[in-house]
Amino acid sequence: MSIDRKQPEFAESPLPGFAFAANVPGQRKDEEDYRKNHRTRLRLRFQEGGAAAMPDYELLELVLFRAIQRQDVKPLAKRLMREFGDFNHVLAAPAERLAKVPGVGASVVQELKIVEAAAHRMARARVMNRPVLSSWDSLLEYCKTAMAHRPLEQFRVLFLDRKNILVTDEEQQKGTVDHVPVYPREVIKRALELNASAIILVHNHPSGDPSPSDSDIVMTNRIRDAADALNIVIHDHLIIGKESDFSFRSAGLL
Repeated sequence: MSIDRKQPEFAESPLPGFAFAANVPGQRKDEEDYRKNHRTRLRLRFQEGGAAAMPDYELLELVLFRAIQRQDVKPLAKRLMREFGDFNHVLAAPAERLAKVPGVGASVVQELKIVEAAAHRMARARVMNRPVLSSWDSLLEYCKTAMAHRPLEQFRVLFLDRKNILVTDEEQQKGTVDHVPVYPREVIKRALELNASAIILVHNHPSGDPSPSDSDIVMTNRIRDAADALNIVIHDHLIIGKESDFSFRSAGLL
């Protein structure tokens, strides 16, 4: 006499934070239908009204759809928002910090970083190889996109030719949450290598307050003195905060 033994069922374990309740007849199908309908509704809303029609966490859900195919991503989107504050800060968060959030795997990190890179590249395309002084608002927008939400200080130099066209933009140094080392000799050396006639200095303040510190002012004066000796113009030194920016030129410090 044979004994009918029910074979064990195997299923992929859900990511942390996405565990489903035990199966009940019809429950899985209802959940699947809800998930599909929710995704369809969000995509239609974005298609019809754009990002302005959606709160940050729903825009984040749209990004997460690509990385997580078969689960409700709303809890993860809200978890990321709580951890980092807003959509921009989620995109700008370091990969290692993102990976510590429950439910975030390699595919999620990759999708977020792809979106961040696309935003930076689009903003950069609006200013590269164009006269900077006549497109100053676009330059500020690029600097904000690239630097306003970074968790550490970063120092960049924008190099311009004789017609004040931006020819290259380079990150010179990374620092800590409240300090970045800057070497005036290296800045001027790089300007000479690129045959730049003018430069714009840019760094961010992760604290959010763009007011210059005493060391910011001293460092700017040292670079200005070195640049003046070689007839290189410093158009401005911009400090990028989370909500606002500071211009040394506008403040009369250059």
